[in-house]
Amino acid sequence: MSNGRMRKREGLSKFNKIYEYEYHLLGQNVTVVMTSVSGHLLALEFKAPFQKWHSCNPVTLFDAEVEKYCPDNFVNIKKTLEREVRQCQALVIWTDCDREGENIGFEIIHVCKAVKPNLHVLRARFSEIISRSIRMACENLVEPDQNTSDAVDVRQELDLRIGASFTRFQTLRLQKIFPNVLAEQLISYGSCQFPTLGFVVERFKAIQAFIPEAFYKIKVTHEKDEEVVEFSWKRNRLFNHTACLVLYQICMENPLATVTDVSSKPKSKWRPLPLDTVELEKLASRKLKINAKEAMKIAEKLYTQGYISYPRTETNKFPNDLDLFSLVQQQTPDPHWGAFAQGILDRGGPTPRNGNKSDQAHPPIHPTKYANSLQGNDQRLYEFIVRHFLACCSQDAQGQETTVEIDIAKERFVVHGLMIIARNYLDVYPYDKWNSKIIPVYEVGSQFHPTAIEMVDGETSPPQLLTEADLISLMEKHGIGTDATHAEHIETIKSRTYVGLTAEQRFLPGELGMGLVEGYDSMGYEMSKPNLRAELEADLKLICEGRKDKFDVLRQQIQKYKQVFIEAVRKAKKLDEALAQYFGEVTEISQEEQEAQMEMFLPVRKCPNCNRDMVLKKRKEGGYFMSCLGFPSCKAAVWFPDSVLEVSRDDSVCNTCKPHPVHMLKFKFKRGSVPPMMPLEFVGCIGGCDEMLREILDLRYLRGGGTAVSQSNNQTVNHPQQRQRQNHSSERYQRPPLQPRQNNPKRPPTSVAGPSVVPSYATSSSDNAVVCNCGQEALLLTVRKEGPNQGRQFYKCNTGNCNFFLWADQQTEGRSNTENRNLGSSFHSAGSASGFRDNVSPTVGRGRRFDQPGSSNSGGGATQCMCNQPAVTRTVQKDGPNKGRQFHTCSKPREQQCGFFQWVDENIPPGGVGRDFSNAHFGMNGAGRGQGMSTKRTGSRSSEKGPGPKKQRTCGICHQPGHTRLKCPQNR
Repeated sequence: MSNGRMRKREGLSKFNKIYEYEYHLLGQNVTVVMTSVSGHLLALEFKAPFQKWHSCNPVTLFDAEVEKYCPDNFVNIKKTLEREVRQCQALVIWTDCDREGENIGFEIIHVCKAVKPNLHVLRARFSEIISRSIRMACENLVEPDQNTSDAVDVRQELDLRIGASFTRFQTLRLQKIFPNVLAEQLISYGSCQFPTLGFVVERFKAIQAFIPEAFYKIKVTHEKDEEVVEFSWKRNRLFNHTACLVLYQICMENPLATVTDVSSKPKSKWRPLPLDTVELEKLASRKLKINAKEAMKIAEKLYTQGYISYPRTETNKFPNDLDLFSLVQQQTPDPHWGAFAQGILDRGGPTPRNGNKSDQAHPPIHPTKYANSLQGNDQRLYEFIVRHFLACCSQDAQGQETTVEIDIAKERFVVHGLMIIARNYLDVYPYDKWNSKIIPVYEVGSQFHPTAIEMVDGETSPPQLLTEADLISLMEKHGIGTDATHAEHIETIKSRTYVGLTAEQRFLPGELGMGLVEGYDSMGYEMSKPNLRAELEADLKLICEGRKDKFDVLRQQIQKYKQVFIEAVRKAKKLDEALAQYFGEVTEISQEEQEAQMEMFLPVRKCPNCNRDMVLKKRKEGGYFMSCLGFPSCKAAVWFPDSVLEVSRDDSVCNTCKPHPVHMLKFKFKRGSVPPMMPLEFVGCIGGCDEMLREILDLRYLRGGGTAVSQSNNQTVNHPQQRQRQNHSSERYQRPPLQPRQNNPKRPPTSVAGPSVVPSYATSSSDNAVVCNCGQEALLLTVRKEGPNQGRQFYKCNTGNCNFFLWADQQTEGRSNTENRNLGSSFHSAGSASGFRDNVSPTVGRGRRFDQPGSSNSGGGATQCMCNQPAVTRTVQKDGPNKGRQFHTCSKPREQQCGFFQWVDENIPPGGVGRDFSNAHFGMNGAGRGQGMSTKRTGSRSSEKGPGPKKQRTCGICHQPGHTRLKCPQNR
């Protein structure tokens, strides 16, 4: 571009210089600043909490957060780009025109646009580093291809997630199972390298399983004109000895041969097709004995030196606008093939044989300029590319084939002769062999006595071990990897000692490779087969073509491989057994370690904050909680109360709750912790449709407009308060839907048995000050500790005598709602009394009046259930602390009951002071939770506290029971 008139200066990286020159571009004279990168500028990695091998269960890596970052050795390159782009008005990408090159280009764009967002970006398309191609690229700048870059992003992320999860799992497990053999061994897994290994193992096992079979045939020889002619039996061979012997004896009884047919026809040996990457790798391995990785390394070097075109191409036909004549003419000075090149020009120019493949990006590999100073394998590969190019631009070899057929006792025998008439391309292409076979002249009808008639036997032979060329052919056929990555995958399985090479350079699987393939195949998932990866490669191609969305492909593939991983972990002993055949005795690992490896965090539902999966986990001190896989960036969690003895995910999915899927959970509760009409073990949904279960577990994040699971952001999730759920199984508990309330249809549900107390507030009649449970004015403080609540104001007791706590923003909202009803309430423990303003009717729970359904009338009327029908009184007959105790319940049949429950001895407030009915209503035996029933006589104030159990200790940060602030997930 500069015609040698460029100015060179140093960049921040000593390996990547900066060149400046003037050029006519985009219709104007501009100053061009040209620099380079060294491959991918950015790398993909898991975020910090997931990078260490023992930091998490490998299954979480399928959902763990990933990020792109600049590796330390490329930081100076990145800084150079950021510095230089500040002075530029446009950016032109000149990276390789394949998938990886396009993705590297977008990495450069990302870095530069972070500094200069409005930067104009263009893309240069080229296949050769020669002046004509470069000028043409400058005149035809295009937009970068986002689809092609997206395909690489998908491939990178999947390779990271799949490779890291399987590699960690099998390495950590097998190092413990076979410490004497694998203690220091990295046992990697890749979705391309494993099928590649599978091809080698499959061929080896086919050889092992092969059973040779004896066969028999008849051979006829005839000496004529000092030539020995060998006729082949047209039946070829028989596997039955007796049958062949009978036919042989018939021939020997009358051994006179009659010539029945003599034919002659032209025969051609086709010249090779133009060279693509896969064919270059195979032929370099087969003809030059240069392995694929080394061949591609040399080819890239020749390309950067301008000797050949871009070596990564899937095209095997030359485009019409490629000047083949001048390319052939460049080779005429060579003493070895120059005369042949001149002969092509003298016969009217090149007439290449074209294939049918084109990637619409690059032409076939061909020489771009003459070279006579190369050495070693560089020279050998360059010579091969030149000779292949000249051969495909030449003509097919021509010959004449003669076929003679004879008859001996009704058995037919045949011989073929070949006479080469014109060698053509064979003169420049010594890698192909075509030899003449001279046979004497025979005439139809002539007869002769054969020199010998023999019955010979033989044995079928097994297939041979795979060569590198064979392996590349299989990878291409089944869509494993791309032409650019075949060599890398083969090198990986060699470096991991999964395979080795014989003296004939054929692949032989090692013990570790055999054991891994046999172990995974025995699980039922044929992970060594190419199907899974081939589907991904097909999807990546569709992304490049714009026919599939990258996020859809990513989600589908992650889910597919995640399910395979979960099954593989469950059946891990099959892997141990397979490897034990080669490595001997298995070292037993402890039950605790096995359980830790087997612990699979199955997704229950999507997190309402970040939309990642929420999974069930066990607390170290006992109990269960549900947390988001986005931790620590998302601290969403649901802590189940101690009344939940066991909980696990059910296979069924709720048909009502969204976003799908919301899995049902199997619960087992403590005796006496749930209402009598509920079984202690049942399957329920925590998505929000089961109001009873939602209240028992205090699922605050499911309440419309309520507090979200995590306070790391201000998102809230609203779900319907009442939904009837379909019957998922005959053993599952179903609660009849609640009847709508006539007087207060939007009454918030009563808190029953959850891990936290919902704070309320009391107000002073004089100045609306917030008053704690002691009757004193509460103290207003601000959260100073770093975290999601930093800077948030809250109220607490001024003297520390009570457990009063209230967020200031909740107090404001709550007051606006209650002041319209002229009603105040106070935060209190179970059985405590609290004051109300004048002229307020007695209230139960959260705003329930005594004269409403589901309560007893303050004037002594009959207790009514939520159906507005008189409740019936029953007595507890079951052994336990409540045996003999009476309670009110709905009078309807069990399957039609509204769910109302109330202890008889808690029906009348003692001493005219309200008792907390929030727990008693559901048979919680007075466990203090939330806002209870409070009353206030007109014109008087009472501070008398009713009896009640000791309040359970809760966390000082999230106010959940079962843990302290030191172990709170929000304090990590």
